[in-house]
Amino acid sequence: MRIKKRALTFEDVLLVPQHSIVLPKEVSIKSQLTKRVSLNTPMVSAAMDTVTEYKAAIAMAHLGGIGIIHKNMDIETQAKQITKVKKSESGIIIDPIFIGPDKTVADADALMGEYKISGVPVVDDELKLLGIITNRDMRFITDMRLMISDVMTKAPLVTAKVGITLDEAAKVLQEHKVEKLPIVDDNNVLQGLVTIKDIEKREKFPNANKDEHGRLRVGAAIGVGQLDRATALVEAGVDVIVLDSAHGHSQGIIDTLKLIKKTLDVDVIAGNIASAAAAQDLIDAGADAVKVGIGPGSICTTRIVAGVGVPQISAIDEVAEVANKAGVPVVADGGIKYSGDVAKAL
Repeated sequence: MRIKKRALTFEDVLLVPQHSIVLPKEVSIKSQLTKRVSLNTPMVSAAMDTVTEYKAAIAMAHLGGIGIIHKNMDIETQAKQITKVKKSESGIIIDPIFIGPDKTVADADALMGEYKISGVPVVDDELKLLGIITNRDMRFITDMRLMISDVMTKAPLVTAKVGITLDEAAKVLQEHKVEKLPIVDDNNVLQGLVTIKDIEKREKFPNANKDEHGRLRVGAAIGVGQLDRATALVEAGVDVIVLDSAHGHSQGIIDTLKLIKKTLDVDVIAGNIASAAAAQDLIDAGADAVKVGIGPGSICTTRIVAGVGVPQISAIDEVAEVANKAGVPVVADGGIKYSGDVAKAL
């Protein structure tokens, strides 16, 4: 074994302060997570079962970052986690939860509880809007076996046509003093929903990281060969897939990456890696971002157990030199203990 070269980690370097003509409040830290997905705040919560499930992912997106739902659960449960984030708020909800009039109040209560919502549009078999059932309608009901058709607020409701803007919808909600505004087409078929809660959240979290439909962004992790899991996550609306491995420069990761990019329309972050050669191989296989870090985490034992790794600053520098030329973003994963380490990594 030969010593290849001297390598550095965060504690080994400092940034040299230089002349500045801008104030801190004038600085934008918006950055690219992948080729197509951006972040208003360059922070990603780890895909660990002690760190990120849907609640943490919602909080991360509210603050401009993104959460990566861990993969230590079955496919259906992970997909539901994605759905909960995507449905937690929207500008205009393009695929709202709905229920039929022949269901019971108990069914409506369970549905609202599962998705943490306070009301559900009621539609017929052709998705034509019949009414809406809310917590207010159910407040004094003691017999949960009652049909929704007997307790819902029936049409005609205050509605809006397809094409209404969020600002216009906010005015309608305020004018009619209602909390939910169903969006319907010319045939009264339900096409969307706007809620006062989403309007309020837009004002409360102006830096929130959202997709083109106004929904919070969220990512999810998968392992080698898990195309079925990736497919379910994409169908649930995931914004980015993280192909996660302790050794990202392996043929299994490369083959899985190629298969996902060939099969699904989704951005993929591949990792973890620590060398320029690994970065080039993953980029050639179609990675939309690469994740750097072999064992730098505070609780990670990879370097101790396996004797492998590269100090994180040097690993980031080496990978970024290759990735920047290809226009592929780099994610620094692990070893960041203090706010200054974030500045060094960036």
